[in-house]
Amino acid sequence: MNYGPLVFLAAFAALAASWFGFVLTPHLQIGHLQQTNTVPSGVSYPVARSGLAQQGLQVYRANGCAYCHSQQVAQTGTLFDLVLTNPGTNQASTVAAIQSINPRLSQPEVLEIIGKVPVHLLTMVSKSTAEAAAKTVNATGANAVPWIVPIGPDIQRGWGSRRTVAEDFLFDYPVLPGSQRIGPDLSNVGVRQPDPGWHLRHLYAPASVVPGSTMPPYPFLFEKKKVGRVPSPSALPLSGIATVEDGYEVIPKPEALALAEYLVSLQAYAPLFNAPLSVALGKPTSPTETNSISISGGDKAPSDISMP
Repeated sequence: MNYGPLVFLAAFAALAASWFGFVLTPHLQIGHLQQTNTVPSGVSYPVARSGLAQQGLQVYRANGCAYCHSQQVAQTGTLFDLVLTNPGTNQASTVAAIQSINPRLSQPEVLEIIGKVPVHLLTMVSKSTAEAAAKTVNATGANAVPWIVPIGPDIQRGWGSRRTVAEDFLFDYPVLPGSQRIGPDLSNVGVRQPDPGWHLRHLYAPASVVPGSTMPPYPFLFEKKKVGRVPSPSALPLSGIATVEDGYEVIPKPEALALAEYLVSLQAYAPLFNAPLSVALGKPTSPTETNSISISGGDKAPSDISMP
């Protein structure tokens, strides 16, 4: 009996199923992504990078930066803080409610706490715990709200405020999420290091700004030349191990300037519907410091803060 047609059909079905699963389905899910809105401000996200930053992406690609750096922050879970935003007018009831959450606090300690609003009454607790505590406090006329806090090793390292999502790469081509971390993740490096000058010095002599850095230098992105009648305003302010001999200066080439602009543009921290976190109302959506009085155990992970 000739099984050739059956074998062909079986092979075709297997290949077709693979194509549908690995090509068509991801294309339908990700290939038609559009700008989304941040939460709660509704600002469009992401915004296309500047032309110079787009050129810098190509320099990043050409120099193999993605071989040593990733651009994908992982998130292992979500916990909640309870933040007191308004102590209300019934101070005695508010104090009693906070003491019911933590009987170990004395009245003077609670009065000190509520005088520092906004203040974190609970940190790193479950959603049910935060909501139950909020109900207790809000019954007094005060206002306490649960704030979303993404958690995970990458977030604790300060590499990002939330997990990386597909929208973060919407205007990038090619997309370079990387797969290794010989160096730190760069998803949010523009927030950690917003100064292009820092990136230029780091590219020219990494160990001069990050002691012990194993990153190779990129001197071919710069030009070392004799100082003219007046120093160039574009010359790098070098010191220490990066200092050049007297009478010479180091000028960034256009490729270096573009790469530094691209690195500064890496700022994926906006709170999104599919990657929620909390950010302080009335302040820019960027890392901030807030008053934190921990009543529960645990350390607060570095994160931005916005009403969920």
